[in-house]
Order: sequence, then structure tokens, then C-alpha cells
Amino acid sequence: MPKWAVAHIYASYNNVIITLTDITGAETITKCSGGMVVKADKDQASPYAAMKTAERVADIARDKGIDSIHVRIRAPGGNKSVSPGPGAQAAIRALARAGLRIGRIEDVTPVPHDGTKSRGGRRGRRV
Repeated sequence: MPKWAVAHIYASYNNVIITLTDITGAETITKCSGGMVVKADKDQASPYAAMKTAERVADIARDKGIDSIHVRIRAPGGNKSVSPGPGAQAAIRALARAGLRIGRIEDVTPVPHDGTKSRGGRRGRRV
């Protein structure tokens, strides 16, 4: 019988954090971030950093006997960016390639029910 866990992937434009928990989400098995695997700060959110982070998490998961995972992707959300950063897709692909079976993939980005005023001002961010 497969042993299931949940991979919580937080992917912003500044970093990627992968936390592996048991199926309830109460017990953390392992966690790793983009800053732990690359030297330069500007590379923390890159797909390469996400890939290395996912490989590290997958290695520990296999050691603990976990072979199947559900994936929950989260962007900063709220009044910040609602789209996940560049590392999200790379992280999922790396987890699958590392030999973990992937069950459900769901987006758990927090959506505001009209909270605080978003940044950028009345006419938005002018580029």
C-alpha cells in the first residue's frame, strides 16, 4: 500500500519553499527552500533552485518510506501576486522525475474577500 504525504510548494518571485507534511498537514516531515540550495540571492526563485529543492525533499521522502504525494501550490496571494513564481512548475516536474507518484495538484493561493488596498495606486503600476 502506498504511503502518502502532502508537498506544500510556496512559489513567489523571491523564493521557493517546499514543505513535506503527513496527509493531515499537522506533522512536518521535511522542508527546504531555494536559498538553501543556491549561492546567489537572485537565483532563489529560479526554476533551477526549485528543481534542486524538490530533489532534496524527494530524497528525504524516499528515506522515510513515502512514495506518493499530493501537491498544494501557493502563491503569495492576498493583496500581493496571485500567480505562482517561475519555480512552481519546475518543482512539480522534479518531484515527479525523482520517482514520487503524484496524486492531486491543487492551488491553495489565498484569495481576498476584499481586504486591504492593493499596492500600485489608483492608476496601477506604470512600467
